[in-house]
Amino acid sequence: MPLTVQAALLGVVQGLTEFLPVSSSAHLILARLFFGFDSDKFGLSFDVACHIGTLIAVLIYFRAEIVNMIAALPRLPAALAQRGATPASGRRSEKDADAWLVWLIVVGTIPAVIAGLLFKNRIEEELRTPTIAAFFLAVGAIFFFVAERASSDTRTNGSMTLVEVFLVGCAQAVALIPGVSRSGSTLTILLILGLRRSDAARFTFLLGIPAILGAAVSEAPKMLKAGLGGGDAGMLFLIGIVFSAIVGFAAVKFFIRYLGNHSLNAFAWYRLALAAATVVWVLSVGA
Repeated sequence: MPLTVQAALLGVVQGLTEFLPVSSSAHLILARLFFGFDSDKFGLSFDVACHIGTLIAVLIYFRAEIVNMIAALPRLPAALAQRGATPASGRRSEKDADAWLVWLIVVGTIPAVIAGLLFKNRIEEELRTPTIAAFFLAVGAIFFFVAERASSDTRTNGSMTLVEVFLVGCAQAVALIPGVSRSGSTLTILLILGLRRSDAARFTFLLGIPAILGAAVSEAPKMLKAGLGGGDAGMLFLIGIVFSAIVGFAAVKFFIRYLGNHSLNAFAWYRLALAAATVVWVLSVGA
């Protein structure tokens, strides 16, 4: 299979799985395993290049919310001060809500930053394996079932406290491990906290923007060294970015609509099936 086709397929896989709760990192690892793609040309740097594509997709989809949050930056101190005097269930203006959303995203991003600085290299060296991915795909599926049973589906994003969103951020940090899924882990906690399904989905994607951006920035030197500026490697990266951006935009739009009226159970069963298939494959070929 030509390398350009491999890059396009991996871009499609990334675009679909970054925003669906099935773990994009696990799917990229398993796609290379199942189809025998070149792991040297399509390693971690290529994965991060594809993440740039999905970052572009989510920035375009949430452009209005992002503009509103940028406009709310001068009101951040007032929003934090007013929070103590305003009950979580109380009414606040849209401008106050935008400013509070910025605080939630900032605090929710802190655990991922800490985990990335402390454990990123070890995870890359020791945990990017099919067996690890399969194990955490299965564990995540179990948590989906738990979250669906525990969800009250009554709260909005604005009702979250900084302590609660820090907990959500910790769940996002765990998603550095292949198979966990950034969207799946954060959705699990948000549903357990009682957020409405559509609100939980939107906040999950907004919270993922700094994490995806941070991953891209941290891996930029490796991508440049691999040839992002030109040559065959640069072309493969570009193909991955374009395909992941296009498919990622469609996936965000689909999933927000889907989660408003459906449970995570279908994704849980899919994760269990993929985990089982991976175990069978590994045992059969001795990978």
